Amino acid sequence: MSYFAAAVVRDDSGWTAAEISLRGATDVEEVAERLRDVDPDAGLSLLFVEADDAYLVILRLDEGEDLRIFGSDSAYAEESRLGAMLVGDLKTSVTGLDDVEEPRPAAGGDDDAEQPAIDPEADPVGEADLLADLGISAQRLLSLCGHEGMLPADVTAEVCLVLGCADQVEDLREV
Repeated sequence: MSYFAAAVVRDDSGWTAAEISLRGATDVEEVAERLRDVDPDAGLSLLFVEADDAYLVILRLDEGEDLRIFGSDSAYAEESRLGAMLVGDLKTSVTGLDDVEEPRPAAGGDDDAEQPAIDPEADPVGEADLLADLGISAQRLLSLCGHEGMLPADVTAEVCLVLGCADQVEDLREV
């Protein structure tokens, strides 16, 4: 299984991005430690792990502590060792949806034309609200991940655009 792991860290001067290797990591805490190593003094550290154009995992550290994780699909834990390490211990349901309403079809319109196709097979896990304070609500993140045809790289690009670090992550892809 191939993957791309982009760390974005924010400090007083703004966002910095770095690609990190997850090879040889034995557990999610070791992955978190590699994220901390990108900038030990960062106020906010995020890691986007995209695997085989099918799965996205986002890890978040605030001030280097309080690891929070979201996975786009629990099937990733069954598909690979890396997936099992990142999302295997997460609950089988998503948290952070207390105030999330189901999207409603637009009034008077064709439901299929108005609503994006949602992947019925996706089973997201973890904390969908981990980016809510940064402008990406749980509902928006779930919608992006579940939108049929959206690749993990597309979701990462959309999220990073909102966060203001899209150029930094895109630069990593071009290397």
